[in-house]
Amino acid sequence: MALENEKSNLEFNFSKRDFERLRKLVYEHTGINLSEEKQQLTYGRFAKRLRALKISDFSDYIDLIDNGDEDEMDHFVSAITTNFTSFFRESHHFDFLAQEVQRIGMKSRRIRIWSAGCSSGEEPYSIAISILNAIPDAINWDLKILATDLDKKMVEKASAGIYDAERISGLPEQIKKGWFRKGRGDNAGKVQVAKEARSLITFKDLNLLHDWPVKGPFDIIFCRNVVIYFDKGVQRTLFSKFSAKQRSGGKLIIGHSENLANVSNDYKLIGRTIYEKL
Repeated sequence: MALENEKSNLEFNFSKRDFERLRKLVYEHTGINLSEEKQQLTYGRFAKRLRALKISDFSDYIDLIDNGDEDEMDHFVSAITTNFTSFFRESHHFDFLAQEVQRIGMKSRRIRIWSAGCSSGEEPYSIAISILNAIPDAINWDLKILATDLDKKMVEKASAGIYDAERISGLPEQIKKGWFRKGRGDNAGKVQVAKEARSLITFKDLNLLHDWPVKGPFDIIFCRNVVIYFDKGVQRTLFSKFSAKQRSGGKLIIGHSENLANVSNDYKLIGRTIYEKL
């Protein structure tokens, strides 16, 4: 049953028109295309913001966003984006990464890697740790990792490199002891990524739908579980822009549920969700 027919059971009125207006704004600001099946999820995500702002009606909140309230925009983006991630997720990507960096390092000690859609930072830290674990001397190379996300709050969290200790409980002891430092005092029960790994990464907030003030060219780009939320038109635009930031032979790594079919002809598949720029 549609939410508009269940108003008596909801804390806030949320009409079909409200949902359509929100869908439009979400698409404009994030590129995420919400299906009609996401109406209830959308209500739940934004109802928290109405409570926080003490707004009693969804239409008033939507007007606030539509009128360009900058203070609320960060909360708006954060509310709708999904930030599930973990260290060394899809581990085969990091095995490939270590081999690829070794291969590049035989010719040049200058390497540029981009983690696009870094969320709370587990991906770029996994990149740095994987490289340094396999190639300790890489700390002395001209090696830089750019990590970006459209959610400013996530970028701030990621740059600190501090996590609840349970987030690394499943990692091998060698990784835990070598690359994470236990917190004390106020940070008891938490861990922080070792300085050596943090020093390789630059965190920035960046909306992939807007201009990209990044230099490149990148040897390796991670863009995993990001484009799955975009329609094909947006995906084509993004992968065209990624291609423009890579030289021939550069590698693009995407998520396990994603592929470049009917989206880009600039890459060839060389491994499980691993592509090479033509």
